[in-house]
Amino acid sequence: MYKDAKERYAAYGIDTEAAIETLRKTPVSINCWQGDDVIGFEKGASALSGGIQTTGDHPGRARTPEELMADFEFASSMIPGAKRLNLHASYLVTDRQTDRDGIRPEDYQAWIDFAKKNKLGLDFNPTCFSHPMVVNNLTLSSPHKEVRDFWIRHCIASRRVAATFAKELDGYSVCNLWIPDGFKDTPADRLSPRLRLRDSLDQVYAEKLDGVIDSVESKVFGIGLESFTVGSNEFYLAYAKSHEGVHQLLDSGHYHPTEVISEKLSALLCFFDKIPLHVTRAVRWDSDHVVRLDDELKEIAKEIVRNDALDRVLIGLDFFDASINRIVAWVVGTRNMQKALLMALLEDNKSMKAQQEAEDYTRLFAYSEEMKELPWQEVWNEYLRREGMSDDFSWFEDVMRYEKEVLLKRN
Repeated sequence: MYKDAKERYAAYGIDTEAAIETLRKTPVSINCWQGDDVIGFEKGASALSGGIQTTGDHPGRARTPEELMADFEFASSMIPGAKRLNLHASYLVTDRQTDRDGIRPEDYQAWIDFAKKNKLGLDFNPTCFSHPMVVNNLTLSSPHKEVRDFWIRHCIASRRVAATFAKELDGYSVCNLWIPDGFKDTPADRLSPRLRLRDSLDQVYAEKLDGVIDSVESKVFGIGLESFTVGSNEFYLAYAKSHEGVHQLLDSGHYHPTEVISEKLSALLCFFDKIPLHVTRAVRWDSDHVVRLDDELKEIAKEIVRNDALDRVLIGLDFFDASINRIVAWVVGTRNMQKALLMALLEDNKSMKAQQEAEDYTRLFAYSEEMKELPWQEVWNEYLRREGMSDDFSWFEDVMRYEKEVLLKRN
């Protein structure tokens, strides 16, 4: 079946072997927090707060670093290709007593060792939520200097952790900053919080660090922050463009319902050398549902591939669903991102671009629909086989066995 698919694609000038090899080398940064509902391993850690929440109570949540690592390792055995692991600062592994403004690279040595063992890259995020110093839902934009200074120290320390990841592993680490700052009701003053945030960011990014790809992540609103978000898209886009080395991260759940990040990619590619992504799925709001193979995901992948930007767009995932088996969420969500990339790699983008430039829109319309009928699934199945994985649904039974033998015994 793969041989037949290969021949069908070849008739359109598409090399399936090249597509498989490109997909195999394209890393996806997988979010660690799906495995434990974004709780982390700080002393006394519990539920989320600060504009976000996890819903559901499926059994088997990872409670320790060892459990989370084991779960991720098991999930990775069913996810083909290159992978990275995205950590939040709250996932430190240490016996040392420290608050977030005192974290050190050695607090994450266990993750560095885990990454080396599993041939993973590591990305990092300051954790500016679920903490007593998030005062009135404000951190870096707070009117209280002691609050701002605490989070400035935390973000600086986080960037140094990311620099260590870059040095110890594969040469780079995305360090992404998201803060919940905003107001539940209409504020009397929007400018002052944004000026304070700008000043705080200037201090956070003052130190140049090798291998760190800095990014800032905007959002429309959060729970309890419905009327105003300090770190809006316009604010962060302007900040990133005016500060060398800082990039605008696009989260597919952080815009108005009629906006899609697939449309934004080509705009940012005109001005930025890198575009970090958080790929998620919003259902009526930024609910971080597990990624499905839907039209927007396919369009995101097409924009990356057709613009020859696989080395410029840094693909990361961001979802946390506690209503289903967390390992299934990892496997299905990551595979869907990879499937979308493969579908994009198997399109005759050269011909379709030429048709557009020639203003032959009728041919472009018909030809792009023809591409949808080609058997990309057979190429995907061949890719799985080459990665030593089953090309059917049997992986699901393996997860159910793991749930019975490991996850259910945690409750």
